[in-house]
Amino acid sequence: MEKSMSMAPLLLMVLCLPFASGWHDYNQALSKSILFFEAQRSGYLPHNQRVTWRANSGLNDGKASEVDLVGGYYDAGDNVKFGLPMAFTITMMSWSIIEYGKPMAANGELGHAMEAVKWGTDYLIKAHPEPYVLYGEVGDGNTDHYCWQRPEDMTTDRHAYRIDPSNPGSDLAGETAAAMAAASIVFRRSNPAYSSELLHHAYQLFDFADKYKGKYDSSITVAQKYYRSVSGYNDELLWAAAWLYQASNNQYYLNYLGKNGDSMGGTGWAMTEFGWDVKYAGVQTLVAKFLMQGKAGMHAPVFERYHQKAEHFMCSLIGKGTRNVQKTPGGLMFRQRWNNMQFVTSASFLATVYSDYLVSSRGTLRCAAGNVAPTQLLSFAKSQVDYLLGDNPRGTSYMVGYGNNFPRQVHHRGSSIVSIKVDSKFIACRQGYAAWYTRKASDPNVLTGAVVGGPDAYDNFADERDNYEQTEPATYNNAPLFGILARLGSGHSGYNQLLPEAVPVPKPVAAKPKAEPKAKSTLNPATTSSPIFIQQKMATSWNEKGRTYYRYSIVMTNKSSKTLKDLKLSISKLYGPIWGLTKSGNSYGFPTYLNSLPAGKSLEFVYIHAASPADVSVSSYNLA
Repeated sequence: MEKSMSMAPLLLMVLCLPFASGWHDYNQALSKSILFFEAQRSGYLPHNQRVTWRANSGLNDGKASEVDLVGGYYDAGDNVKFGLPMAFTITMMSWSIIEYGKPMAANGELGHAMEAVKWGTDYLIKAHPEPYVLYGEVGDGNTDHYCWQRPEDMTTDRHAYRIDPSNPGSDLAGETAAAMAAASIVFRRSNPAYSSELLHHAYQLFDFADKYKGKYDSSITVAQKYYRSVSGYNDELLWAAAWLYQASNNQYYLNYLGKNGDSMGGTGWAMTEFGWDVKYAGVQTLVAKFLMQGKAGMHAPVFERYHQKAEHFMCSLIGKGTRNVQKTPGGLMFRQRWNNMQFVTSASFLATVYSDYLVSSRGTLRCAAGNVAPTQLLSFAKSQVDYLLGDNPRGTSYMVGYGNNFPRQVHHRGSSIVSIKVDSKFIACRQGYAAWYTRKASDPNVLTGAVVGGPDAYDNFADERDNYEQTEPATYNNAPLFGILARLGSGHSGYNQLLPEAVPVPKPVAAKPKAEPKAKSTLNPATTSSPIFIQQKMATSWNEKGRTYYRYSIVMTNKSSKTLKDLKLSISKLYGPIWGLTKSGNSYGFPTYLNSLPAGKSLEFVYIHAASPADVSVSSYNLA
């Protein structure tokens, strides 16, 4: 995330262009929005990594502090791991799955969505090594933003920052507790042991947040320029309590919401925004749900006040309240000029779930302008998503890779620099600015699914890499979209969102095993007459702590006149990670995105280890 800078007011013209077509493939957009998270991964990338232009990065994170902090997500277009927005991202991904896991499963994306959550929660578990210790940042924005480097090349400081009883951070610990609790619901059926582990961390983190109160950016001061906790920590404490109640059904957390709702602002703040900093509208929506479910008990009067504030937020979105949200001439909710889309997706998600809560309870939305049908909330959410996907005066899709007219110069280090797998030459700190940042050309790597900051208050947008207010993406832009897109893609409104329902068990994400080779398959083609030509070379090497590591590149070419199918490779003497192939048993096959290799075409895969080259040979294949 780049720091916002003040700019002189500009006179902007609204372009009167016809809107794009109103039909959208929400299922395709869902698939792409989930895929974006694979581009944001830090650490050792898994064998089934689909964003293949990325490679391992941040492998020494936490080492100087004697803690393993490898993994997690980069928040936006930089290479810092910020704990507060990362935890909020995981909470919102989990909430999306909890509400709309069934349509995600029907679309074949539930497994990918749950993998995206688990990549984050695995890191959060590492970041919480003791009950009252939580690491909230790795790297710092100042030194990171001085450089423009691929994550694989970064040479910036990777200092790890933490909160503890002497340096508290109730907002950070509270949001992380919420993320762990919400994710525990996601994994309850498919991985009960992992679910219990997450809930255990959530309990400890809530206790830490509530017992040692303080703002996290007073303890981790390097976060202040980038993710300052303006709202304080009361909203995160209530937010965490709501998620812990939903995850555990423990009355303690329901009582916490009832006893502290007035004093902590849950019943007092009438909001028109929801995001990584300000959680009140999210708390109010969840508590309204508990009220509709008949769970309020003696806290019903307090919960009704939460409910009223939730409805204030919903009415403001659709222009029926006493203080309504600002919108652009094209109809997009507008909160601020820097990364406005984060507020659009988060608010639209709340409108979507609240609409379904009302339908489930046979209720109506009570606004200052009169009672409103719940379907108007869903229509609002749809209008915002449709605008994001291209129904706007510019006809621009603000999701990279969706539609034909989308941002090509994204403010993102990894996508704007040639992949390390294409050109392994090291790119120094300032070199990236000179060679790549200032290029007036499309990014060499398409950041598929990324939702960028979006247009200004007048629907204007400049697709320029240095225009970070509009062209930088962020994980918390995408996370709420999971649920909305799944809901809109399902076209189904007959389910009851107030009834407790476990997330369905996902189908395995791994590719189906290929059929055994037919009789005509050629086995062990090791002769010079083989139609498969394999060329292996060492791409680069480096020293680390007295050991020399090598990156090997293997290019396999189909020299026949037919299409190569059902490939099985045998790889022995391999002692490190490999990218670009899918492992099945003891052999390797095509990557999951590829089923065959046409005549004359080549496939490249790479691996790293501190040894001589591995032995690569063809076990079997078909030519068709």
